Amino acid sequence: MGCTQGKCCLPLPRRGRGGPGGHAEVPGAGMVLEYATLAVAGLYPDSPGRESQDAHLVATRFAGDPDLHLLAVFDGHGAAGAACAGFAREALPRLLAAAAGGGSLAADPAAAFREAMLGANAEMHAAAGVDDFMSGTTAVAALVAGGALHVANVGDSRAVAGVWRAGRVVAEDLSWDQTPFRADERARVKACGARVMSVEQVEGMRDPESEGWVPDEGDPPRVWARDGLYPGTAFTRSLGDLAAEEVGVIAEPEVKSVEITPAHLFFVVASDGVFEFLSSQEVVDMVAMYQDPRDACSAITAESYKLWLEHENRTDDITIIIVHIRDSEIVLQGATKWTVLASEHQ
Repeated sequence: MGCTQGKCCLPLPRRGRGGPGGHAEVPGAGMVLEYATLAVAGLYPDSPGRESQDAHLVATRFAGDPDLHLLAVFDGHGAAGAACAGFAREALPRLLAAAAGGGSLAADPAAAFREAMLGANAEMHAAAGVDDFMSGTTAVAALVAGGALHVANVGDSRAVAGVWRAGRVVAEDLSWDQTPFRADERARVKACGARVMSVEQVEGMRDPESEGWVPDEGDPPRVWARDGLYPGTAFTRSLGDLAAEEVGVIAEPEVKSVEITPAHLFFVVASDGVFEFLSSQEVVDMVAMYQDPRDACSAITAESYKLWLEHENRTDDITIIIVHIRDSEIVLQGATKWTVLASEHQ
């Protein structure tokens, strides 16, 4: 007998090409970026009118500089999550552009990112139209600056590059998920007075002192106030989340900078709607299957959506940006970088 209102009856997203895309030259590095984006609202059967809480941005020729290109994803949460993500999407590039105009972005990108994210967090707290007391957003931003790539992250959205090594495309993580699964982050929030427990531990169903959490099995470890059942965040850094700041949930990003080499084929910036059930390597493998980043966006989004429904009766919001890194001369020849590398490896 078929199910009634079960997982098999829930709709999958339409399969087609990804959303808006384009090209951007990086003349100082002799590169061309070919990018695509796709955002799919989550499926919440109990809240059919729920708006997506994800936001993203692609700002080519950032701050008027042809060698600067900014791409970012924001994953909101809480009752005002959509407002928090939208606020961050406006504030972060504005504050980074001010740093670019003052010269600090070029001189010290990591410091500029930290100042911009902390500034966006402070502005969100003060904004009259955004209630971020128990709401907030993750933020992962990638800045192409000539021949370098700088990635700043707060939360559990993620950036990853596809790098050609020994005849295959290998995932190189460009950010680190900031969750209580990480021993260093767990110790940091505990030092601020937080308790770290899963919902089962809070409800007395498991030993509250046990730290044997397993990813993708049961409720994850969460951050709680010492004497309260809040905020219950499954991440240790974010923008907003004013109530969580008192127990160590901070807006200071971790920043990673890499030199873009000929082996760097592409990079991905995406919400945890993608990475909840797909590893970085699995995402990179899927990107490498498609010449057009729009097709890769569609394939990864559809696979992520399907995996959510295999595990739960809902899906998260899913947002992905894929950027192919082309060599300008190879583009003029009508080839792609990895077809050239593959031929050289044979």
